[in-house]
Amino acid sequence: MDTLRNKKNPWVLYETEVPHSRFCDPGCGVSPAEKLSPEQLKLLRDAFTVTPRAGEPQIHEDRPSGRRRKNRGGNEERGMTFEEFLQVLRTVIGPDIEDTWVERFFSEVDISCTGQVRWQQLCSYLLLEYTERERASIPTAALLDSQPQITHCSHNKREPTVRVVAVSHPPPLRYISVSKGGQITVWNSGLHILKTVGLAGDPTEEVANTRRFRGWTTDAVYMGNVHKVAIATDCRELHFLDVSTANVFEDVHLFGISSVPTALCYWHDVQHPESPPLLLLGDEKGGVHLMWFLNPFKGLFNNPSKKQNGPHRIFFPDLSEHSKTVSHRYIPNIHQEPINRLMFEPSTSDIMTSSESDTSSVIFLNLTLGSRLPYVWKIKQGAKCFDYSAPLQLMVTGGCDRAVRLWTRFVTTRPVATLLGHCATILDVAIYPPVGQIFSYSRDAELRVWDISTHQCLKTLRLQFPCLQPGRIPEHGNFPFLFLSPPLPVETQPHLVVGCKDYLARLHLAESGRGRGGWLTNEQREFGPEIGVVLSCALYNPTLRQVVTGHADSSVSLWDVETGRRRLQILNAHGEDELLCMTLDSTHRRLFTGARNGTIKVWNLLNGLNLHKMEPVSNSEVTKLTCLHDNKLLAVGWSQRVVQYDIGAAKDLYVRADMSWKSGGVHKSDILAVCQCPALGVVATASHDGEVVIWRLETQGPLLHLQREGQAGVVPPVDGLLFLQHRAANRKLRNRGILVSSQAGCLCFWSVTGETHTYGEFYAPEQPGARVLSLSSDQPENTILVSGDTSGWLQIWDISHYALDVQHKSVGERPTLLQSWKAHERGVVSVEVLDVAERLFVLTASADGAAGLWTRDGDHVGSFGQEVMWNITDAAAYQRETQNDLREDTEEEGRTESDGVGASKVKPQQTAQEEASRTSPAENHHEQPQQPMYVCEDFYQTVASSHRRGRLSDDIDHSNHC
Repeated sequence: MDTLRNKKNPWVLYETEVPHSRFCDPGCGVSPAEKLSPEQLKLLRDAFTVTPRAGEPQIHEDRPSGRRRKNRGGNEERGMTFEEFLQVLRTVIGPDIEDTWVERFFSEVDISCTGQVRWQQLCSYLLLEYTERERASIPTAALLDSQPQITHCSHNKREPTVRVVAVSHPPPLRYISVSKGGQITVWNSGLHILKTVGLAGDPTEEVANTRRFRGWTTDAVYMGNVHKVAIATDCRELHFLDVSTANVFEDVHLFGISSVPTALCYWHDVQHPESPPLLLLGDEKGGVHLMWFLNPFKGLFNNPSKKQNGPHRIFFPDLSEHSKTVSHRYIPNIHQEPINRLMFEPSTSDIMTSSESDTSSVIFLNLTLGSRLPYVWKIKQGAKCFDYSAPLQLMVTGGCDRAVRLWTRFVTTRPVATLLGHCATILDVAIYPPVGQIFSYSRDAELRVWDISTHQCLKTLRLQFPCLQPGRIPEHGNFPFLFLSPPLPVETQPHLVVGCKDYLARLHLAESGRGRGGWLTNEQREFGPEIGVVLSCALYNPTLRQVVTGHADSSVSLWDVETGRRRLQILNAHGEDELLCMTLDSTHRRLFTGARNGTIKVWNLLNGLNLHKMEPVSNSEVTKLTCLHDNKLLAVGWSQRVVQYDIGAAKDLYVRADMSWKSGGVHKSDILAVCQCPALGVVATASHDGEVVIWRLETQGPLLHLQREGQAGVVPPVDGLLFLQHRAANRKLRNRGILVSSQAGCLCFWSVTGETHTYGEFYAPEQPGARVLSLSSDQPENTILVSGDTSGWLQIWDISHYALDVQHKSVGERPTLLQSWKAHERGVVSVEVLDVAERLFVLTASADGAAGLWTRDGDHVGSFGQEVMWNITDAAAYQRETQNDLREDTEEEGRTESDGVGASKVKPQQTAQEEASRTSPAENHHEQPQQPMYVCEDFYQTVASSHRRGRLSDDIDHSNHC
């Protein structure tokens, strides 16, 4: 365990995480932060404060009712009830204000349910709301990866990659990288090598039937309509590769160009394919060659008069002989330095070029030459790279002065903004219009993301290329970026490929701007999380009549239990760390969430505001949370300790951990479960080594140790705990079996106050080797027990008379099984019995990403996130699929497994004879066993190792057979 208690800044985990986003239902109305003007806030403040009259003392003691207190200005601050608050708002805002909006406003401020609000509480609420909205207005970087996928170009012979191009035909998408030494590598979409070829050299230097290329490449471009790649070299050559098939080969070799081509650009009219495409070559003398291919689909050049061995070689001065297929034009002396970037804008017929010249850094030259004067940008030390976006009328430049500059289309004298932050020469820039952001990359392998509107740096990412060495600047090609943005081929997401020496890095990008909050759209309200997102927990809020689901992608959703409609969503609640557990406070207005990295947060369930952040005592998993009646939160996990947080007394955003519990060294293994019993004043915790410890709340110390006997000295971990609260509150029953624990599928009933502690146990899952991860009961009565296992089955047991007497057998008879059905395709991680509209329902959450609502009889009300909403009071509308006997279902499970989530398999109540025949191992040795079969010890060792690798529910999609 890595403790954080002794570190100077225990809050560093919060400071480095990805900020969260919240999306609210528009039906909740306008937020008070938006509705209240500054003038109205002043009137509201005056209504909360009472100025002392002349002659009255300046210091007042609080009244016993707590309704008044003195503020810093010497005035009395009084608390307002809801009726008083409503009247004040009618005076301040207007008489037509809706009562429901005021009631929600009052509830959001009175988060502790005291029945009154004070000005200080209102200020704290508004400050949080204003801070949240200001933070939400800052856009999020489009980069989706914290570190990219990095691949080694093993065939580059340690030479840098000059250019990477994307080839979309034939599908699927492929990449072609060109090394400085002329090595061409073909990659699939996953950056795995498919083929490598080398450029052909001069035939006069042929040795052993091999033409070795002896120059350096300068640039490459993909010619999409003719499915070729053109590669320029410092030998004043242009090589054309045919990439129309998987067999990449060189078919044309244009040599003898008057000067070295240093930059390439290709354009073809997608809307009018018959129009001649244009190939542009910028050269070392600052000029541009233009080549129009008049009949590209028949050939770029005339066919050779006689068959040649190798590619068709064409002498550049002889292009006039190919006048029927190609038209050539040269524009000299555009720059005084070699051209390093070249673009063509078809809407304005502008050729855009850049160089490292101070006097002609970037030039926009019209193709018609004479229609208008060129636009010339003069930048000190020139421009090493640039990019232009026609829709935004924006140009971005970068160079040796380490500054990123933004320019408008028609103003050349002064940039719109100068973005500073890079510490080395900027090698490439790219504009990403869908999200309004700019990417810049410098020689020290630093990638920065900038927001165009605010000019802020949204993210800085140092790419961890293996070739990086301390104190040395890595070698790069001329064009490090391959930027793929919409429109894109089918099933291709936007991404960025960056080259550094002989390595390639690929980073995925968001397709649209990612705000940090706002209103839930229709799609977000009606549909659940993306399919496949594992659910880690779920619970029911009886006060708000809402279901809360927590997901492994660190998102939280609130659903209306009566309709299944989403009311609130919080994304990245704990950054990018997995959310593991949740619980409610005593008022049911606040939600506590715990994550894999040890962080704990408190949320306002009415508006999604993050109220508090708890001090993490370690950077390891928080497995379970429980909140005591006085709003003291208990957290357990891999720290092997019980940590307390006082939420009721919390005034600041950050809340310190209270380590007063005498838990050091009590548990010898990771704590996996916790449950409290207010009637007895005790808390139970259970650990991975199978030990259950009962703690007295009054002394915060251990009271009792319970442990089930294992097979061959191996005790399985405890997966869940449940106190039967009705029995604990009944004086006649509190000494009986009131605590239920789940171990390797066995449900054990314990007494924590009587002389005998073991009151019975039985094996609950439908399949051998399965485990029960969650338990629930109808707590006002404790007549039923609901268990959900790792194979997706749900069982409802009649425990009204079970575990009231001592069970003498190690594993005795099971209680009556009322219902059993397969609720999910993967393991059930959470179950809870709900009392809604005077009926009992069962809430389930599964690792298959679905959260369902069922009746006690097994009728499927619906799944949260489904397209069609439901009415929980309309029982006739429930989607019920009655199945045959449970044993027949078990035998045919392989055939019916694909019926989908929610295909319930309901088993009616069994008679005593059926139950007896089912539980007879001698006569029914093929039936479901009544206890775990401990044939080997590997099962527990597997569970232990999987727990160390991740949380226990990571492997619940399969059963462990011994």
